[in-house]
Amino acid sequence: MSGGVTKLKLDIDPDIVAMMAAEVAAGERAVTAAMREAGTGLKSAWRLQITGAGLGPRLANSIRSQNFPRSGESLDAAVLVWSKAPVIVGAHDTGPLIRSKNGFWLAIPLPAAGKSLRGGRITPGEWERRRGLRLRFVYRRTGPSLLVAEGRLNTKGQAVVSRSKTGRGKVTAPIFLLVPQVKLPKRLDLARDADRALDGVPGLIVANWVDDRI
Repeated sequence: MSGGVTKLKLDIDPDIVAMMAAEVAAGERAVTAAMREAGTGLKSAWRLQITGAGLGPRLANSIRSQNFPRSGESLDAAVLVWSKAPVIVGAHDTGPLIRSKNGFWLAIPLPAAGKSLRGGRITPGEWERRRGLRLRFVYRRTGPSLLVAEGRLNTKGQAVVSRSKTGRGKVTAPIFLLVPQVKLPKRLDLARDADRALDGVPGLIVANWVDDRI
């Protein structure tokens, strides 16, 4: 020390530099592995929720996940979990109030309506084309109004054209309920599983970091 000036000399041990680099690499592996585990766990939890709610394996398999980066390791690793059928899954997750787009009735098929050939619910127009019967509107002051058809019920309980000339077995069958709106029940709670997955990330990082050093 002279003239009030202090000279400092810092020598960095190459071993320390290597240790620091190794620690960063271990962190990258730990974070990447943790996010991969969290994403896989969340995807499985959402799929289990969907099948448990009786919504079927096809909708459950719409849940997908993607890791970022797609290859390699990073301290900024992330995972995206989503559905390829977001409208359907979202409806069961939020339980929305559904109204007709044009302000008319919503037609809800009854068992006598049968199934749509395209999957899902059959519409009044498709039903008339397939059955060869006309639907008739029946207004009810209390309870939903109806669309009914004159015919007979087959062995499956579905309304079909009656071939009887005497009218034997002919019935007036309710085919659709008509309501102005319908409230879907909330059957899923995806946020619950997402919050659990997020809360578990720090522990996964620590566990993977420790395992990497053993």
